[in-house]
Amino acid sequence: MMMLSWNVNGLRSIMKKGSLERLLGTGNYDVVLLQEIRGSGDLPLTIMNLGYEAYSLPAERKGYAGVMTLTKVHPVSVIKGLGIKEFDAEGRMITVEFNDLYIVNAYFPRAGDDLSRLNFKLSFCNAVEKFLNNLRYKKPIIICGDFNIARDKIDSSFWDEKHPGLTPEERDWLNQFLKEGFIDVFRELHPNTKVYTWRSYRERWRAMRIDYCIVSEELRSKVIKAEVLSNVEGSDHVPVMIELST
Repeated sequence: MMMLSWNVNGLRSIMKKGSLERLLGTGNYDVVLLQEIRGSGDLPLTIMNLGYEAYSLPAERKGYAGVMTLTKVHPVSVIKGLGIKEFDAEGRMITVEFNDLYIVNAYFPRAGDDLSRLNFKLSFCNAVEKFLNNLRYKKPIIICGDFNIARDKIDSSFWDEKHPGLTPEERDWLNQFLKEGFIDVFRELHPNTKVYTWRSYRERWRAMRIDYCIVSEELRSKVIKAEVLSNVEGSDHVPVMIELST
């Protein structure tokens, strides 16, 4: 199974650029997780013609956030959101269940330039952790998406612990979460590789690895590949992908 995750910074915008169609037109990806779709969640016809079913959770606020999962395999069930109004209204998570695993598409909030949303962000993180641990009693889990957190100094081109995504609180949560039996597969396979998944449009020197594919421990032996597709343009993020044996 090949999976792709990408914060597209607006589905309509990325479609106009043709970047998503070119990527999906390769036929490589069985499941595609999109974040920050900023729209109603309607699937463009050109993508529908590639054989994907689409499941989305748009934000209530127009032009904001939202997630969409595309799959070539019909899911057993779909869970939209976390069941918590303040988070689900922002369109931040959708889960598809297959016979042997769950795939979670997540768009974590940004803590805000002044860290005014840090507490909201941490509450979301804790709610996601509880949700995933409950699912894990049933089946293994893959969670991919934009976490808006850089794990360590290797994951950022700059270091300021008052910057959103670099605060000790955010990094501590992510690293503690991983210790509970979850694996950052890119870092597992590329322990010393310095690569970024987001770069500021205005300050090109600012870049961070904040997009992840994370698997529960039970799937460790099935992971074949994990890559950052640094050459794909169209968003301020680049896609990340993983391949698992079936």
